[in-house]
Amino acid sequence: MKKGLMDILACPVCKGNLELRSESEEGDDVISGALFCAACDESYPIEDSIPNLLPPDLRRELA
Repeated sequence: MKKGLMDILACPVCKGNLELRSESEEGDDVISGALFCAACDESYPIEDSIPNLLPPDLRRELA
């Protein structure tokens, strides 16, 4: 995920601001980590540079 996307991303549940919590990076790309919403206390994983912005209920159903 490109760090520049943080300017346009919002929490899919409450539309709040997301905080990037990076675990692994390569240049301007986040390889793994999470996006965290302090407003509704939800977290969205980033795996293989892809953020999973499905609401938590849908992620549990698909797991």
